Amino acid sequence: MRLTKIFTFDAAHFLTHYHGKCENVHGHTYRLEVTVEGPVGEDGLVMDFVELKTLVKEKVLNKLDHSHLNDHFENPSAELVIMWIWDQVKGGLPKGVSLVEMKLFETPESFVTYNGNI
Repeated sequence: MRLTKIFTFDAAHFLTHYHGKCENVHGHTYRLEVTVEGPVGEDGLVMDFVELKTLVKEKVLNKLDHSHLNDHFENPSAELVIMWIWDQVKGGLPKGVSLVEMKLFETPESFVTYNGNI
């Protein structure tokens, strides 16, 4: 069974390998969707939503929320940021639960999807 938790965070950035408006400093309210998969345990859960929230907050949000992403990434494109987020979350999941997919929205209409494969 799959379980998804949605998060938001605010951050500024500029794209270092881009020519256009996005080469200037600007900000986004990012929307992050994290989907995990696993069997339903004896407690009736794949994973506690609170446990997933705590993991993402500790590993990702505490570092990126209200930050300048260029302090963390040379070129903070949505593609590179989501790959980093994937690596942060993947190692903290409980046994038997796997990371299936993430979506990172820069705007309500623009997002990247990542499943661990480039």
